Amino acid sequence: TAAASRFTVPTPAGPGAVIWFTFLPEVHAVKYIRHRALLAGDGSVASPTTSTSIPDVKIIKPDVFGDDRGYFFESFHVDKFAAFGITEPFLQDNESRSQKNVLRGLHFQLPPFAQGKLIRVIRGAVLDIAVDIRRNSPTFGKWVSMELTGENKWICWIPAGFAHGFVTLEDDTIFTYKCSAMYNKASEGSIRWNDPELNIDWGVTDPLLSEKDKVAPLLRDALVF
Repeated sequence: TAAASRFTVPTPAGPGAVIWFTFLPEVHAVKYIRHRALLAGDGSVASPTTSTSIPDVKIIKPDVFGDDRGYFFESFHVDKFAAFGITEPFLQDNESRSQKNVLRGLHFQLPPFAQGKLIRVIRGAVLDIAVDIRRNSPTFGKWVSMELTGENKWICWIPAGFAHGFVTLEDDTIFTYKCSAMYNKASEGSIRWNDPELNIDWGVTDPLLSEKDKVAPLLRDALVF
C-alpha cells in the first residue's frame, strides 16, 4: 500500500493525538493491481507514492477497527472531513451492484447541479477514474486512477468539475457514493469511455456498457465546465 503521512490535531485525547483518518492528498496510483501497474494520466508508470498532477482529487484511508466479531470504521465524519477541505453538504446517496468488467462512465452534471462525489466500495473492487473537465484548469483533460476495494475501504473525493467513471474488477461489486447535489436529468453529461484523446488505461478492451455510454460524445464535442 501507499506510504501515508498522518495529520495530527488536538483532540479530547490530548494535543497531538492522531486523527482517526489518514489523508493522502496527492496520491495518484495507490497500489498495483494483479501485477499490472496503475498508470499516470500521461501513460507513465506511477509508483504507489507518486503525487498526482490533480491534487483536488483526494484519497482518505480510514482506520478500520477489527476483531473476531468483524470490523468498524467511520465512512464519513463532517468535522474530520472538513479538516481535509471537504466541506460540501451531501444531499443524495447512490449505490450500484455490478458484475465483473462492467464500466460505468464517464459521467458528470453541469452547474447549477454540478456534483462532488465521495466514493467508496462496500464489496468487490473497482478501478476508479476522474477526468478534469474544467476548461480553465491547468490539468484540463488529464485523469487520475485508483483502486478502491471492499478490503482497503479507501474513500475518494472527486469535486465538481470532473467526469467520473469506474470499471469493476470483481463480480457482485457494490459501489456507493455521496453527492453534493441532487440528480438532475437536464444537467447530466457524459464523455466516451475510450476517447482517444484521453487515452485512459482501463485495463479492459471490451467492457460491459450501457447503450447510453456506448454513444457518449468525445471530450472535444461535450458540453463541459
